[in-house]
Amino acid sequence: MARNVYGLDLGTYEIKIFDKKKDKIWKAKNVIAMKDKKYIFSTGNEAYEMYEKAPDNIQVVFPMKNGVIAHFDDMQYLLQTLLDTDRQFSRGAEYVIAVPTDVTEVEKKAFYDLVFHSSAKAKSVRIVERGIAEAVGMGIDIWNEKGIFIANFGGETTELSVLASGGMVLNRLIKIGGVHFDSAIANLVRHNLDFLIGRLTAETLRKEFGVFEEAGDASLQVAGRNLLTGVPQQESIPIGIVRAAMKEPLAECVRSIKSLLDRTPPDVRRGIDEKGIYLTGGLANLRGLSTYLEESTGLKVTMIQNPELCAVSGLKKMILNKEYKKLTYSMLDEDYRWLR
Repeated sequence: MARNVYGLDLGTYEIKIFDKKKDKIWKAKNVIAMKDKKYIFSTGNEAYEMYEKAPDNIQVVFPMKNGVIAHFDDMQYLLQTLLDTDRQFSRGAEYVIAVPTDVTEVEKKAFYDLVFHSSAKAKSVRIVERGIAEAVGMGIDIWNEKGIFIANFGGETTELSVLASGGMVLNRLIKIGGVHFDSAIANLVRHNLDFLIGRLTAETLRKEFGVFEEAGDASLQVAGRNLLTGVPQQESIPIGIVRAAMKEPLAECVRSIKSLLDRTPPDVRRGIDEKGIYLTGGLANLRGLSTYLEESTGLKVTMIQNPELCAVSGLKKMILNKEYKKLTYSMLDEDYRWLR
């Protein structure tokens, strides 16, 4: 019998974990700080505090890229460290992992190998598509719904999932997320004002101004560097620049949503037209995003409470409920397509 069961939702910038033994969900930054490209200096939240502040000999590394594992060994070490620190990490545990809904089988298997072939000595590893985990986490009757559309806006990707009758109908992973909005803001500020700001400062501007609301003459003073004089200073950034920078990435997300809706079978589409779009992910709380999507798609948009924890909440239900557990599967199962 397994000593514990963990549910893992590995986001690009944040890891969400359900610990069955403690009946608790917790999260940590998905980041490692390395010294001289050889030695791991710190991990998780402590490492993230060094982002854009570390000296030259310390590199802050994000093991995930575009929703998939980019640095396997770093990700494995980070996960082991997070589970081990003051949490009585036990070998022989079971794992249920939420994976992106539109990735290759090789990328999907990397999530499986992450804990199965590690010092954790996992007893079993089961996976489930993140869109299905999110539907369960919302409390939706996933087996009887005729059409569900979930849009997960994350750190580097936007995952679109169409579900019906307990399974995935269509899905798409768009490589646009919070980091792309922030880069667009920083680039436009640099181009228009000859003023250099970091990604974290751009993130502050995005969160402060949002997408759709606030007065058109608002501004925010931030720290950066004047590119003409080379001197660090404070500069007032108008809301217009921030909104203009986010316009194209948002439009691309809307185009992808409409494209997926156009491909949706008529019977499933009727269910979506009735229920609308469910908005999840760490970026779902961005002010005005739901209103923007409603006006752009013509569909009702429902933002889920604690949207960044939606998938891991679904994993919790799957671990605790045998019926929901049937939605998960092992890549070692004889009928799994990877082995065919």
